[in-house]
Amino acid sequence: MDKKYNWATLGTGVIANELAQTLAVQGRKLYSVANRTYDKGLAFAQKYGIEKVYETLDEVFDDPEVDIIYISTPHNTHIDFLRKALSKGKHVLCEKSITLNSGELAEAVQLAEENHVILAEAMTIFHMPIYRKLSAIADSGKLGELKFIQMNFGSYKDYDMSNRFFSRSLAGGALLDIGVYAISFVRWFMHSKPDQLASQVKLAPSGVDEQAGILLTNEAGEMAAIALSLHAKQPKRGTVAFDKGYIELYDYPRGQKAVITYTEDSSQEVIEAGQTADALAYEVADMEKAVSGEENTMHLDYTQDVMGIMTQLRREWGLIYPEEESQNNVQ
Repeated sequence: MDKKYNWATLGTGVIANELAQTLAVQGRKLYSVANRTYDKGLAFAQKYGIEKVYETLDEVFDDPEVDIIYISTPHNTHIDFLRKALSKGKHVLCEKSITLNSGELAEAVQLAEENHVILAEAMTIFHMPIYRKLSAIADSGKLGELKFIQMNFGSYKDYDMSNRFFSRSLAGGALLDIGVYAISFVRWFMHSKPDQLASQVKLAPSGVDEQAGILLTNEAGEMAAIALSLHAKQPKRGTVAFDKGYIELYDYPRGQKAVITYTEDSSQEVIEAGQTADALAYEVADMEKAVSGEENTMHLDYTQDVMGIMTQLRREWGLIYPEEESQNNVQ
């Protein structure tokens, strides 16, 4: 793959800074920056030596030199930007959660297909080398059959109902912010999408999900239990239990090390692959391979499965965001 693609960032937050730094390590620069506030876009461009800053957001979609747009704005803005970018033939890597619900995602997927472009969610789990290595081990049969997955992800956020984590108007809540990682992890290891769901939820005063316990089962009888919280710290721990051993990963969203414990003799094996610090570099590389037609490992099918689960859970919880109140595509 010889072609160097022109990346534009839509948004100038933490992830956009990471993207710019990732490209800088590779001796590259972002081609352009679009931001709701021009002054912030200009400051971002000056920080990273980016030559092009758009006066308005919409200009990025019309720029013929832009190949790939990385969208890192809040969840509830994604679908509008996806519509514009995909309709103009731009490839898009969109920060998680890629949309609010399955209906929005189905619309985006259709637009990508119609315009022959790559659409993908920036889900680190699908791109960290450790996961491909663990999949190869699991597929070899040495661990036996998958039985149960246990996931924890808890963050302690200040109990401020106006910040984005708890704000209903900013599509806050544990599920879309941290739950998407846990469910993506589950989907990575399960052989098919979970089709049975059970859950309990505690809503914050703002009406978004503050804490939840989720049980998932697929047609093969593989099961998973997920514990999420926005107001109680938990280790980012994933445990994948097979009948001949189990895998443990800590800090799994950008994991680089796992430990396998074998059931028969309790012996352990340490598995390492990749680097946490290079998480965005792996996403960028996979995205460019997909755009070039060399190899598509963006796992949009998994993204759709995960979004389907999250949509069903929120429907059962009665949690609807303002943007969805007038939508007909909440599936």
